[in-house]
Amino acid sequence: MRFLKFLVVPIAVAIGTTAQAQELYVFSEPASNMPAKSVGFRLTNEGRVSPDFSIRTTPELMLGFNKNLMVHAQGFLSNMDGSYKAEGASLYAKYRFLSIDEMKRHFRAAAFGRISTSSRPTYSEDINLEGDNSGIQGGVILTQLLHKLALSATLSYTKSFERDSKQVLGMPQPNQMLGYSLSSGYLMLPFVYKNYNQPNFNLYFEVLGKTNPENGRSYVDFAPAVQMIINSRTRIDLGYRFEVAGNVANRYNKNMYMVRAEFNFYNVLK
Repeated sequence: MRFLKFLVVPIAVAIGTTAQAQELYVFSEPASNMPAKSVGFRLTNEGRVSPDFSIRTTPELMLGFNKNLMVHAQGFLSNMDGSYKAEGASLYAKYRFLSIDEMKRHFRAAAFGRISTSSRPTYSEDINLEGDNSGIQGGVILTQLLHKLALSATLSYTKSFERDSKQVLGMPQPNQMLGYSLSSGYLMLPFVYKNYNQPNFNLYFEVLGKTNPENGRSYVDFAPAVQMIINSRTRIDLGYRFEVAGNVANRYNKNMYMVRAEFNFYNVLK
């Protein structure tokens, strides 16, 4: 019986994960969590080609404690200030507080928080807690699954911990930002679901924006992406975000590509 439990539980979790694959957004998080008692590892590479070539690598450990609570720990390395080096770390937690389940559809609501530290000097009033700034963030996520289509909205508030000693002379000092996103994901393959070994292919389109509540300066990015999920355990993401409107200068994540590999292990935590 113990062996059957060990075998059946991961398969059931994997099938559930595959059925909701179109919620695994590339540039944002859904309100749904990773499966309970699971462990995941991500390696993300993002960067830009212009005005100069720069990259950031983000190794990430993800823990799903139960169906409602998950935690991510991230480290950040980049060549943005010359040599390639470690530049900071972040801790992210998400708690799902509402679930409404129906046949081939569900609604989720979650609250999240993040605290980050970064050694980088500040060049922009934009606040990016994934490598560029030290600060704290909190927000809410609402996600609706409608068969093969998943829609999600996020609203967040970010407060910077920047000190005058890190500010570059003549550059704006970051203080606070309101963030918002609208995300959509569509399951393209498989056409008919048979088992969890089938590869999943998903298309995404996300709208990402921020506004400085003190002066009204803001930006909006479009972010298309594609995703492949193999055996419900391995995930490959490829995306690109580009600015369509805005007046926030010196943003790092303006016109930025992203490549990510993720590996998941189910029924690991006790």
